[in-house]
Amino acid sequence: MTTSVLFGAVSLWVMLPVAIIVLGLIFTPIVLGAVLIQERQVGVVVKRYGSRGLAPGQLVALEGEAGYQAETLAPGLHFGYWPWQFRILKVAVTMVPQGEIALIIAASGESIPPERILGRIVDCDNFQDARKFLLNGGEKGRQLAVLTAGTYRINTALFTIITSAQAEHHAMFPEHLQLTRVESDMVGIVTTLDGRAIEAGEIAGPVVPGHDNFQNPQAFINTDGRRGLQEQILLSGTWNLNPWFAQVEQVRMVEIPIGYVGVVISYVGKAHEDVSGLDFKHGDLVHAEHKGVWVTPLYPGKHPINLRIMKVELVPTTNIVLNWAMRTEAHQYDQKLSSITVRSKDGFAFNLDVSQIIHVGALDAPKVISRVGSMQNLVDHVLQPIVGNYFRNSAQDFTVLDFLGARSQRQLEAAQHIRAAIGAYDVQAIDTLIGDITPPAELMQTQTDRKIAEERRKTYEVQEAAQVQRQQLVRQTSLADIQQQVVGAEQGVQIAELQANAHIKQATGEAEATRLRAIGEAGAIRATGQAKAEAYRVGVEAIGTQGYTLMQLMQIVGERNVRIVPDVSVSGASGNPGIVDGMLGVMLRNQTIEKAPVAKA
Repeated sequence: MTTSVLFGAVSLWVMLPVAIIVLGLIFTPIVLGAVLIQERQVGVVVKRYGSRGLAPGQLVALEGEAGYQAETLAPGLHFGYWPWQFRILKVAVTMVPQGEIALIIAASGESIPPERILGRIVDCDNFQDARKFLLNGGEKGRQLAVLTAGTYRINTALFTIITSAQAEHHAMFPEHLQLTRVESDMVGIVTTLDGRAIEAGEIAGPVVPGHDNFQNPQAFINTDGRRGLQEQILLSGTWNLNPWFAQVEQVRMVEIPIGYVGVVISYVGKAHEDVSGLDFKHGDLVHAEHKGVWVTPLYPGKHPINLRIMKVELVPTTNIVLNWAMRTEAHQYDQKLSSITVRSKDGFAFNLDVSQIIHVGALDAPKVISRVGSMQNLVDHVLQPIVGNYFRNSAQDFTVLDFLGARSQRQLEAAQHIRAAIGAYDVQAIDTLIGDITPPAELMQTQTDRKIAEERRKTYEVQEAAQVQRQQLVRQTSLADIQQQVVGAEQGVQIAELQANAHIKQATGEAEATRLRAIGEAGAIRATGQAKAEAYRVGVEAIGTQGYTLMQLMQIVGERNVRIVPDVSVSGASGNPGIVDGMLGVMLRNQTIEKAPVAKA
């Protein structure tokens, strides 16, 4: 028991300091009124009671009244805020991420004037000093000023902060609280939601200086900026714009391609001052930044133009071909044009295709647009009636066949007339070309039949001429042949004469030769006869007449090869000759003769 008492006494002495420390920690803040605010906190002070209450409509106390106090507690340990008199609300600091903004709604302050919708900007250290906001005339409601990226210690009793994280709770989208970014090759068309009303007769607010591209809306309002569409645009970049004050629509820059100029028609700007000169009586031109058609066109390139208050009419500076036909060029200016129907002097209606080449100079383009409004109007309201009516009028002076036959002359006359007519509109006519001509089918059938008959007649004439030429050729050929025969005959006559003379000469020579030969032969015969007679006489004298005769006969038989013995001798049986043996002998003889070699001469 003694041990237990001793142990209890020791425990009491150990626990007593601990209890004292715990009680001190509990009651010291109460006794001293100490408040600890962390680094990421803001202390919003609520006074439970005071010497007087807040005035009607006042939300934040500036003179120690009971209620929300204007001042907040910074991070650290604060004394004197006894819990029976003050309530400290510890709220997180306001953090605005990079690339975003935060919007402010003031719960207290002066009333916003009727002509404006946003509270004006006052010096209040970015809403971190509620007292200065209220004393400097801060207005209750949505604020013109925004918070950019950073950390802020704001009295949430007076100000409501809208960041992207809380956007949906305030009927907004998170992207509305991102920085406004205008992309390259784009322009931002601005519409402001606060400021004075636009003057009657104007469609956009004029450019005012000093508001840093709408990033300082208070300066915009102070310099008489107007509510609504603005003449000033935003170029490529990132901008801190209050979506309650300004809305931005991005559109592409106006691109003028090569071969074109852009004529600017401005609906806003400085007062109209015509600079077109006395010679130009069909429109007016103004300098840039004035209301009207600008005298200086935009040349090829990209231009930051506000297309909500200006119009840019593209005008080709190259040659433009317009077809009054069934085809259309790429520029589409002639899509409403068609073949021109005309009526000739002889009452026939026919169609013809026409191509007109025009050119508009770069410096003449503003004059053309000032006069007619657009290139399409130039085609529809100027060129179409000029070209169409000219051909309709001129066709009445000629028959269809005359028009067809003198096409080049008609084209030349048309070019001269149209060049003078459209030159008054500051448009150059390069050339006028007549294309296909479609005359009446029945007339062309008649002409075709006539042409075929004419061609046949010409063919027959050519064939007839060919026959005549052929006859002449045959006649000339015959004459040539006869002439050749005549020449041959003449040559034959001469040859015959020469031959006759030669024959005469030959005959004369032969006759003379014959006479001489006869004389010689007669002498020779005579001499031969005398010699033979002498020989016969000597023979007869020598051997007698019978013996000399027999000798002469044998000589003749020898000289003439007279056969005395037959070649085949046939004898029959019993010494009687048979005819069969004779025939066999003759056959053997013939075969012997055929087989015997022929002796060469």
